[in-house]
Amino acid sequence: QVQLEESGGGLVQAGDSLRLSCALSGLPFNNIKMGWFRQAPGKEREFVASINWNSGDTAYKDSLKGRFTISRDTMSRDNIKTTVILQMNMLKPEDTAVYYCAVCRRWWLADTGGAYDYWGQGTQVTVLS
Repeated sequence: QVQLEESGGGLVQAGDSLRLSCALSGLPFNNIKMGWFRQAPGKEREFVASINWNSGDTAYKDSLKGRFTISRDTMSRDNIKTTVILQMNMLKPEDTAVYYCAVCRRWWLADTGGAYDYWGQGTQVTVLS
């Protein structure tokens, strides 16, 4: 059974940083990419960032480049779970959203929500002005 466990959300002030983690289990982590999406109240879900597990290649929503960084934990201690990190710096009130981790088995597809096969439950990020 594929599981995605997100953690690290919270309530912060504008300008602060947060680090989101997503642990994947139940799926071989070669030939996949993992991504983060977010959905703000009243808005559609949008792509944030992704990382190709094999190559390490990353992609970002243009407006988030320079503030957000996605990375992978390749030193999985038990080789059962693997983790993707989203480091978010200089947070702004408009970053407030539920952040979702997702896995795409067809790594060559564009980063749209429909390309991703498995989703986490989401973690709330709230940035106060």
